[in-house]
Amino acid sequence: MKKILLSSLYAVKRKLSAVKVWFGLRLGLIKTIQILPYKGFGNTHEIYFLGRVQRDRGIGFSTISDSRWRNFVKMYKRFATWELPGLRVKAKFQGVEQIVTTDDEGYFEVRLRNEDGWQLANYWNQVELVLLDNPLRDAELVKAHNPVFIPYKDCDFGVISDIDDTIVPTGATRVFEMLKTTFFGNAHTRLPFEAVSEFYQALHRGSDDIDSNPFFYVSSSPWNLYDFLTEFLETHQIPKGPLMLRDLGLSREQLFAGSHWEHKLLQVEMIFEIESNLSFILIGDSGQHDAEIYLQVIKDYPGRVKMVYIRHINARDEEKMLKIQTQMKHLGVEMMLIKDTLEAAQDALQKGWIQESGIKDILIEQQKHGE
Repeated sequence: MKKILLSSLYAVKRKLSAVKVWFGLRLGLIKTIQILPYKGFGNTHEIYFLGRVQRDRGIGFSTISDSRWRNFVKMYKRFATWELPGLRVKAKFQGVEQIVTTDDEGYFEVRLRNEDGWQLANYWNQVELVLLDNPLRDAELVKAHNPVFIPYKDCDFGVISDIDDTIVPTGATRVFEMLKTTFFGNAHTRLPFEAVSEFYQALHRGSDDIDSNPFFYVSSSPWNLYDFLTEFLETHQIPKGPLMLRDLGLSREQLFAGSHWEHKLLQVEMIFEIESNLSFILIGDSGQHDAEIYLQVIKDYPGRVKMVYIRHINARDEEKMLKIQTQMKHLGVEMMLIKDTLEAAQDALQKGWIQESGIKDILIEQQKHGE
């Protein structure tokens, strides 16, 4: 009965979306279309990323002086999407091409593979994207370029980090607080936890002081916030990297998107599969099952996790966190519960993963906040 109901509701949703797009095209409400690619990653033979084709709402970048109303309008535009299904997109990199078709929500998935191996001279490489089907008459060719990170040399480890309440305080465990900060703030007004930028930069540089250790950000935030989160990372000088977010809408199988646990575990394990030559440092918080998810990853990929840092934001979870900590220890992985970023950085320095200059940068940042 539940499946029949969901199938019926989903069919109604798609019909309404199709009608909206039909009227939007004929009434001139959709004037421009964009390919919105999401940063990808790969290895020496494979590249993976997602993207979306939708109406270009012209959101643009934010400024520190933007009003709360302007922030709200931009956030509304991010969620009031006009997705375009059934359109073909061609991806091309070093002579290898793939044509994919957008799904019911306008998303597409690209998996480029070169059995002979990519010719690489940089960690970040550009994949060319072209929209082959444009429903707008006499429109210019829609193109985009998507940066993908390929760790082809000099990478000591990768870092996978949560975002909400790990990098930035959001009140993810308090729904009203989270909605308020999301809809009325912007990338400049939202501030990360103290010294996160300096610590992540130190991990990115590693022990050899080369910006080579890749970062991956896995969050339960919706894809609608992709440009917002990307701008946030750039504004606060946090190492760029692929963001693995999720779709929060009604689907054929469920009324809402899957659980935080299911989504995050799937994304982390996909990263482990593609980046099979890397070991990882995992960073999260105690508010949304990150420790439990990382424990499962350790079980599924023995020997691949170097360390787990968990920002301890909820004292009520103390007993549960200590139990998980013990389980990880039995599997040969240390989990450290941290109250501030400096604790994690000092541990990473002791283990030889970052340079002492990283600690100095963190202390300088703390002094600024203490003044």
